[in-house]
Amino acid sequence: MQLPFFKKQKKREPIPEKLFESEPIRAVDIVAPSSIEVKTAHLRLGERIVQSFFIFSYPRYLSTAWLSPVINLDIPMDMSLFIHPVDAGMILGQLRRRVTEVQAELMEREEKGLVRDPALEIAFRDIEELRDRLQTAQERMFRFGLYLSVYAGTEKELSEIETTLRSMLESKLIYIKPALYQQKEGFVSTSPYCLDQLEVHASMNTAPLSSIFPFVSFDLSSNEGILYGVNQHNNSLVLFDRFSLENANMTVFGTAGSGKSYALKLEILRYLMLGVDIIVLDPENEYRALAEAAGGSFFSMSLSSPHHINPFSLPIPREDENPADVLRSNIINLVGLMRIMLGGLNPEEDAIMDRALTETYAAKDITPESDFSTAEPPIMSDLEQVLNTMEGAESLVRRVQKFTKGTYASFFNQPSNVNMENNLVVFGIRDMEDGLRPMAMYIITRFIWNKVRSVLKKRIFVVDEAWWLTQTEDGASFLYGIVKRGRKYWLGVTTITQDINDFMKSDYGKPIITNSALRLLMKQSTATVDTVKKTFNLSDWEKELLIGASVGEGIFFAGEKHVAVRVMASYSEDQFVTTAPEEVVKIREAKKRIKAEKGA
Repeated sequence: MQLPFFKKQKKREPIPEKLFESEPIRAVDIVAPSSIEVKTAHLRLGERIVQSFFIFSYPRYLSTAWLSPVINLDIPMDMSLFIHPVDAGMILGQLRRRVTEVQAELMEREEKGLVRDPALEIAFRDIEELRDRLQTAQERMFRFGLYLSVYAGTEKELSEIETTLRSMLESKLIYIKPALYQQKEGFVSTSPYCLDQLEVHASMNTAPLSSIFPFVSFDLSSNEGILYGVNQHNNSLVLFDRFSLENANMTVFGTAGSGKSYALKLEILRYLMLGVDIIVLDPENEYRALAEAAGGSFFSMSLSSPHHINPFSLPIPREDENPADVLRSNIINLVGLMRIMLGGLNPEEDAIMDRALTETYAAKDITPESDFSTAEPPIMSDLEQVLNTMEGAESLVRRVQKFTKGTYASFFNQPSNVNMENNLVVFGIRDMEDGLRPMAMYIITRFIWNKVRSVLKKRIFVVDEAWWLTQTEDGASFLYGIVKRGRKYWLGVTTITQDINDFMKSDYGKPIITNSALRLLMKQSTATVDTVKKTFNLSDWEKELLIGASVGEGIFFAGEKHVAVRVMASYSEDQFVTTAPEEVVKIREAKKRIKAEKGA
């Protein structure tokens, strides 16, 4: 008897329980919003609200860069442009039918004796012109769709953005609508999927389509002026005449070594070739080589210098000026200088000083009726003598004697012997003691201003390291007065400084910037760039550009326009204006070598 066969069953192993196990986090989990809620007029992505729009109507003519104001709005925005080519043969057939219809309508109106319809006539001409261009392949036809998705935190903010967009576009006869009941399709269409799910198109030929190109930049090329540099956006030349604006003033900000002085020296050299007079107040004697190379005059101002400027020098009144007003204005400015020199004046001392200065001029027979061109102005020791005769002026006399006796007298108590007839005049004050530098800058600036007022001529006045002059309220006030009034005397004032925070500490720092139509911002430090951004209303991209700018790069403002600029010089210009130590040494060695070869 055969026993049945039994197959041995394998013992099933228990499956271990997977506790606390979860799927790995992927990149899509990080990027995706926590939730998506689709509504009629918008989407809610997590805590943000997004609304999509499409443009459905365009005017007959589109101006260049009309989309630029929308792109430059300081709001989060996604934008998609869909351009679908259309077969030219099909379009020509449609245009042939359309031109036949329009022509028939025009003939019918003419036969009935109706008044001409300008809209029909313009449409006929446009269609015929478009047919000619399509037939000769000068134009092509496209179906164009433009969609926007904007982001906001609240529905109120979203409504304000929509109002802004409508006002900007409808002023150009361009009409926009939210994609109602199609917000999902609109969001996908503006996402980087290259999917046109809205399919709201307008027919356009090549010419108007080119005006929608979104990557535009201001162009500062003109037929007059000088070359400031190259536009980094489109490589066009930045050619501009600063005297063509409402004022010719300019402010320059940048860190040490950013190329400020290099750029300004180039401007000076190029304006000299146009016959413009240049006056420079140079705290570090950086412009000396340029003055010597260009045949200008360089005056080194210090306590031991042979060059002197008398603080009491008078401007010569022009034909349209009242000598009494000129004298009075000069005395008021002198009172401001005395506040700086004497460490401040209380109200009583201020009144005494004002009266003493008037009597000092009167003692030299200088009155409103005098001929200022032949009068010999007083000096500081004459003021001391007048103060000695006045009651309550003992303290003033003691402080004034510091500048009439001893080492200070060699600079402050001398008649002027500086000639400013040259086209380029540079005042170097590097060797002036730091404590006296603000006073010296004030005196030199007053002397320059008096000369500028005397003769009407196109000039540029460069104040390097202007923050020295703005350390005192009277110095800053006087500089602001020149900046504000310079336009009347055909003067453009250029103020240069490294640290904008130092400049803005003065109450007159912001007004000086406001009254300067030209501004050049070069590389900024991270410590000051936020102040620069706020002062000049820069975008985040422009802020990053200034932080990472190379030497000679920055942002150039001319009125309402501004471009990213790179300062460039020819080889010959570079030899005149470079301040890089290694380049200066090479140039000096080359000059010595040439001189030695000539001597041999």
